[in-house]
Amino acid sequence: MVVPTYNEAENLPWIVGRLRTAEPTVDVLVVDDGSPDGTGDVADKLAVDDPQVSVVHRTAKAGLGAAYRHGFSVALAAGYDVIGEMDADGSHQPEQLHRLLDALADADLVIGSRWIPGGSVVNWPLARKALSVGGNVYARLALGIPVRDVTAGYRLFRRTTLEAIDLGTVESSGYCFQTDLAWRTSRAGLRIVEVPIEFVERVRGESKMDRRVATESLRRITAWGFTQRTRQVRDVLSKVTRASANGQARDRRTS
Repeated sequence: MVVPTYNEAENLPWIVGRLRTAEPTVDVLVVDDGSPDGTGDVADKLAVDDPQVSVVHRTAKAGLGAAYRHGFSVALAAGYDVIGEMDADGSHQPEQLHRLLDALADADLVIGSRWIPGGSVVNWPLARKALSVGGNVYARLALGIPVRDVTAGYRLFRRTTLEAIDLGTVESSGYCFQTDLAWRTSRAGLRIVEVPIEFVERVRGESKMDRRVATESLRRITAWGFTQRTRQVRDVLSKVTRASANGQARDRRTS
């Protein structure tokens, strides 16, 4: 599991301990973006004490997507066939990881979903729930993705999935990274399965989500959707033109 961190010194030992207890066979890769609170040092100590924990140190905070891309690349180079992602703040409960692992038998990408039957969120105000649901509906309609929680960050990818979507060409660095990879997986014709999870709002530390991050996601999704719809219209017009030309050719041969 790739776990990106920035100022999560208080949460990291807690969440890694829960993960190693819940799924003892799962390795953990912490990707720290130069946290000033010493998260990198905490991660190094965890790695010294547990050979199934490793750490990647990045020099600057470059966004969630950039951290995940780096972590995925390291995991792919190490030969892992299944690569996952989860937050370090406890929002994604390690005790529910088995649901994702079980679903991977029939999927190329498994998403722990808040917005399918059985899924839920804890300690979110109504306004934030409405924003998340609305954002997911917008992304689903704009991009044509058959996923209810396209922004979710609790996931398992097959190695072959990350290779098929050409991870090296992914440019999104913020939270829209999650939407980007789900969209690419869908466009590649791969199977996406959602399983219900209980998402728990962090109780320690500060959320990294802000208005700027949300605005970037909306802007990128809108641009992607416009590009996709334009391509679809162009393809339809091209087919109509070819069909018309073929019909005229048949008419000439008949006459």
